[in-house]
Amino acid sequence: MKDVLLVYASMSGNTEAIADLIEEGLKEEKVNVTKIDVIDCDPDMLNAFNAIVLGAYTWGDGELPDEFLDLYDEMATLDLSDKQFAVFGSGDTAYEIFCGAVDLLEAMVEERNGVVAQQGLKIELSPDGEEEECKEFGRQFAKTVNLKTSV
Repeated sequence: MKDVLLVYASMSGNTEAIADLIEEGLKEEKVNVTKIDVIDCDPDMLNAFNAIVLGAYTWGDGELPDEFLDLYDEMATLDLSDKQFAVFGSGDTAYEIFCGAVDLLEAMVEERNGVVAQQGLKIELSPDGEEEECKEFGRQFAKTVNLKTSV
């Protein structure tokens, strides 16, 4: 059984609701999930897992929320080689840059030699009506992680 770290930032509860649904999908595939708010995430936790899901809402003009900035800055000092990531987030298409936080996190993972194992999940505001898509995102990541690590 694989272990996945799921780190998220949520202000209104939308991104946390997405994280809960992704967690359900992961667990359906028999994956152990450690879900944690980014404020409580020590950067060393990223070193302890080989499969990591990151989630953040987009703030302002396509930016990461303030509570994600410390971890993001710490990620710039880590070697994420041999680690597989999936990134998700919530945003608002009323802004010019939709879900820019997802793009920023994926770029950081790749810059630090991590593997973005699947296309990021971008949800308009809340997951209402997209619950199955969120669960499938978790299921697909679990399948990808299991395939990559099988002998």
